[in-house]
Amino acid sequence: MPSNENIKQIKSRQRVAQHGEVFTNPREVNAMLDLVRDESFRLDSRFLEPACGDGNFLIEILRRKLSLIENIKSQTKWEFKSLIAVGSCYGIELLEDNAEACRDRLYREVVGQMRRIGDLGDYEKSLRYMLQKNIVCGDALTYRTADGKPITFCEWTPIAGSMQFARRDFQFDFLVNQTHQYSLFDEQGEAQSFDEPVRSYPPVHYTQLYTQSD
Repeated sequence: MPSNENIKQIKSRQRVAQHGEVFTNPREVNAMLDLVRDESFRLDSRFLEPACGDGNFLIEILRRKLSLIENIKSQTKWEFKSLIAVGSCYGIELLEDNAEACRDRLYREVVGQMRRIGDLGDYEKSLRYMLQKNIVCGDALTYRTADGKPITFCEWTPIAGSMQFARRDFQFDFLVNQTHQYSLFDEQGEAQSFDEPVRSYPPVHYTQLYTQSD
């Protein structure tokens, strides 16, 4: 699924020197994703990019996932399924401008494929909230956010037979403790029981995710 975007691989020599920032070409991204093609075309398969930049990998993953729901005619069902896709994409990025650009690209990709015209209402608020939680500005090597707090990720679990999500928060620094499971999610995309969640939330309708207090 090639992209028509014109991607700059380098923003500036200064950023390369200071942060080693070089962006991956979409052709290379898709070639790598084709190595796990079945997973990249599964709606709820979870992906984490620990140095996501402005989203070159995550945008292609999201496009693959959204292609699975392009023929859904019900707007509410499409919105719910789109949030399953978005909720399965995670990123950590050292630079705030890149993290914000990544969130914006993913947001525009989803909204650009919607059939609804005009005010997106609470769905849009939940979409933005989910992206804010899933794309974190921080350092994957220290497991800390830009302001020094432990990186925490939300697990968004769709509730079968409803339009609801259940949310559980887990700290990313489980990797430094060898008593924990080594992988956040197993091969089927299910959360490993390596530790108790930092916090659990009751199921809510997909349009009300943004109302959950942190």
